[in-house]
Amino acid sequence: MPELPEVEVVRAGLEPAVTGATAASVTVFDERSLRRHDGPSEDFIDRLTGRLFLTPRRRGKFLWIPLGGPADEALERAAGLTPDLHASGIGSGEALVAHLGMSGQVLLRDRSTDDRLTRIRIELDHPDHGALRLNFVDQRIFGSMAIDSMLPTVDQPAHAVPSQVAHIARDPLDPFFDDAKFLRALKAKRTTVKRALLDQTLVSGIGNIYADEALWAARVHYNQPTESLSRARAVRLLAEVRAVFAKALAEGGTSFDAQYLNVNGESGYFAHSLNVYGQQGNACPRCGREVVREQFMNRGSHFCPFCQRV
Repeated sequence: MPELPEVEVVRAGLEPAVTGATAASVTVFDERSLRRHDGPSEDFIDRLTGRLFLTPRRRGKFLWIPLGGPADEALERAAGLTPDLHASGIGSGEALVAHLGMSGQVLLRDRSTDDRLTRIRIELDHPDHGALRLNFVDQRIFGSMAIDSMLPTVDQPAHAVPSQVAHIARDPLDPFFDDAKFLRALKAKRTTVKRALLDQTLVSGIGNIYADEALWAARVHYNQPTESLSRARAVRLLAEVRAVFAKALAEGGTSFDAQYLNVNGESGYFAHSLNVYGQQGNACPRCGREVVREQFMNRGSHFCPFCQRV
């Protein structure tokens, strides 16, 4: 499952190519990739064709492109990208939402390039970059695209998110993330620390890989009760989450196979920097003891029993 760094790499790759572009045509090859869209493929195609793409945005693992309407397009063409539309992310009040699921990929191509297992194709016209193609490729079809309405956020009403994303908490790299609020909520959660980290209504963007890596870096056992986690250790854990994210972003995300690719079809390299995730049986980089894997929520937790104790 792509986590925050992978989705942010995709968002950053899309930004210069799609911002200010217009959807010239839309083709839906598999309606299963519209499972989160409220309407048939014809509705999706009609509502997206001719729309202006604003700056791509992200919250946690969700990615969306705010859409401008015809009036916005004329304004953009005449005066460049208008600060009010792009700063708020509201645009015309709708957005193209992409959820990558387990194997979804958003790939930028020229008009002559096809990708196997393309489920949705969007032909783009950009005033600077010319004709482009955006392919939504998904092997297992757990991901989706949808046109969704935008809602003001509770804590920053001038900014908006798609309705499908409204229940998702801010992530630790969000400039409006409230550290004190998160630490209070973590203390009151009455669960174990890894379960809390994976709760997207508490903090978004953290999946199994980066939870294991941050917990190892902070020397916290995944099964540590949140109510017994000291504030100092909680502060350090949050700092390590951010550090792990920053390192993964610098290396382009984590790839174990062709399931995760950035917009240019390239794999990330953070998998080569993992300390405990997938390293069971190997020596802990810090103490030299053996890293172990235990079953956890239908997946696995990787940790060092010596460095990370309850």
